[in-house]
Amino acid sequence: MKVIIWGSRGSLPASVRAETVRRKIYKAIEAAKDCQIKSEADIENFIDTKLPFSVRGSYGSNTSCIEIRDGKEYIICDAGTGLRDFGNYVMQSGKSSCHFHIFMSHFHWDHIHGFPFFVPAFIKGNTIDFYGFHEGFEDILVNQQNPPSFPVPVICMQAEKRFNRLELGKEYSIAGFQVKGMEQDHPQKSYGYRFEKDGKNIVYSTDSEHKKSSDEGLYLNFFKDADLLIFDTQYSLADAIYVKEDWGHSSNMVGVELAVRAGVKHLCMYHGEPTHSDETLDKILRDTIRYASIYDDSYPLRISLAYDGLEIEV
Repeated sequence: MKVIIWGSRGSLPASVRAETVRRKIYKAIEAAKDCQIKSEADIENFIDTKLPFSVRGSYGSNTSCIEIRDGKEYIICDAGTGLRDFGNYVMQSGKSSCHFHIFMSHFHWDHIHGFPFFVPAFIKGNTIDFYGFHEGFEDILVNQQNPPSFPVPVICMQAEKRFNRLELGKEYSIAGFQVKGMEQDHPQKSYGYRFEKDGKNIVYSTDSEHKKSSDEGLYLNFFKDADLLIFDTQYSLADAIYVKEDWGHSSNMVGVELAVRAGVKHLCMYHGEPTHSDETLDKILRDTIRYASIYDDSYPLRISLAYDGLEIEV
């Protein structure tokens, strides 16, 4: 079982400007000045071992979209701009008559505006099942493509599209997974999902604020013993508590504490702040790993920070 991050940023896509690329090139050349690089193998080794991720790569620009890969049918969470890249991957694979299961946390723009550019939706013979807890969510997806917002209406998408409204408290069997949801604290509400199969548990919990101690037990139960927890860490703890209270997002420190207390094996920080540079995100990852060792140095919590293209074996 594998999870692929197609879109990792929150709120809106993060731009990559020419000067950002130039700065990365400068830092890479500067780091190479005293290195003896004479072959292609030397170049590869230098990139992999001497450069920080913020120089050799990027945390990406796409908004929320992940894939859970395990079987012939596709399991997707959210339809942000990362869905476009996922759709292009599917088209390049040459597969036909695909079945997509798209689970929606909520319907703010950064979680839906990839769907109009999802090429498989325009291919007859494909099937797309949407799942969500919000009332009338079909209209939300349809309306974003109606004039004057978009030139191509949903009716032009030739794939079969079905909209399945889920109920809290029920467990569903979908594409070989047992799936259940949880209501989260976010403007207009969001919902987390827990996917279970063959003894493995993956939790997708983005766009959720954690300020109500009365809800703590619900989250701990929902996250319990997860092999992978994808968790909203858009803000610093200070921002989440003071400057951006009630904006509906959480922090890296809260993520660590809940993950350790729930017995989570791997915490993947997600929904990255779009104004944060790659250097800033590198520092956040280092600081989070350091905080986890302070919080409980006996617990072997694996921590990663989501980036576009990250693949996680579960």
